[in-house]
Amino acid sequence: MLTVQRDAERVRLPAPSGLVIDRTPPGAVSGLIAHVRARHVVEQTGQPYAPGRANDESAVASSADFNEMSLNWKGRLVRQFDRASGVLAFPDHFGQWAHAARLRLKQLLDAFVPDVVISSHEPATTLELGRVARERGFAWLVDLGDPVLTSYTPHRWRRRAHQVEAWTCRNASQIIVTTPATRDLLVARHDVAFERFSLLPQGYDRSDGPAYAPDKSLPVDPETLELVYTGSFYAFRRPQALVEAVVASSGVRLTVATRTPPHWLMEVAEAHPAKVRLAGFLPHAESLALQQKSDVLVNIANDDRVQTPGKVFEYLGAARPILHIGSSEGIAELLQERRRGVVAPEHPDAVRKVLGRLAEMKIAGSLAEHFDLRLDLFPEFEWKTLGDRLFGIVGELSRERR
Repeated sequence: MLTVQRDAERVRLPAPSGLVIDRTPPGAVSGLIAHVRARHVVEQTGQPYAPGRANDESAVASSADFNEMSLNWKGRLVRQFDRASGVLAFPDHFGQWAHAARLRLKQLLDAFVPDVVISSHEPATTLELGRVARERGFAWLVDLGDPVLTSYTPHRWRRRAHQVEAWTCRNASQIIVTTPATRDLLVARHDVAFERFSLLPQGYDRSDGPAYAPDKSLPVDPETLELVYTGSFYAFRRPQALVEAVVASSGVRLTVATRTPPHWLMEVAEAHPAKVRLAGFLPHAESLALQQKSDVLVNIANDDRVQTPGKVFEYLGAARPILHIGSSEGIAELLQERRRGVVAPEHPDAVRKVLGRLAEMKIAGSLAEHFDLRLDLFPEFEWKTLGDRLFGIVGELSRERR
């Protein structure tokens, strides 16, 4: 696996047996900012810095993710350069990685002569690297996920994003997308055949079922409907209706676990500490534990219908009811058909009415009666199932190359 060397990462998941990770420099400016941040962590914590210690949860700053710690004037200056480089590099600051990665990729292709080369998007840098392999005659599988050209693509990069996306769709050996809507969009946009695409959604591991010890610092109230949201806050995801509804509802509390909460949410949490609780950044295992002890998990749809938040599939493995806000391709129907969740329009009054019904179920102890919470309810979304399907796709491409 060819990926970027990010010395600022203090926690990494352990590599499974048989996986060799080849990390290349992130680029001059990104490398410098990572170095400055790493030194700042040592100054702030007084602990020796060892980048990427696997599963070392103690390495995470207790109050906030270390990337958000205030830097000194030198660090702030380097950070400004980093942001400026993100404006100049396509698709963002990860574009700085392309030069070193391209050189290393060519070395790896010559050394191993792989049967299949896989590019995983985002960032689009990986697609431009995959093009190198394809032009040299290798089978190329693209795990595209979302389109390259989206509603939030900066205007200065829209033409290039379209070009990268078009070349990928027309030349990749096979393309994996997560939703039919994404496939249909790309087929129409670039006039390519449906057969070039395979649908492979995100998923969950059933072994992630109730097995994690609860975090005692985040107690639950038996008289309160405990909502949990774990994930990021993007410009194309609107949680305001949810937060307004929670503040206006009695007997309801929202716990949010995220790396960087928006400023307005921090203000709401400070003004209404009994209604909104910010858990900060949590390692994956702790995030799963928080999900599993919730009453209801919250999923917020993206503005773009072709994009389905991947977090909702992880939620399926938590075996808890899901409140889905907004519209996403197939998700609302799936939750309702299998009695795993409820759907609310993106409006505070509509969300508040749903919260009222869920709070009544919590007090009556009937949540488990209204929802189907079996762990094996979504076998087609389990990682083992999806992995088998991916293995089959790779096998077909490998045989075609031979």
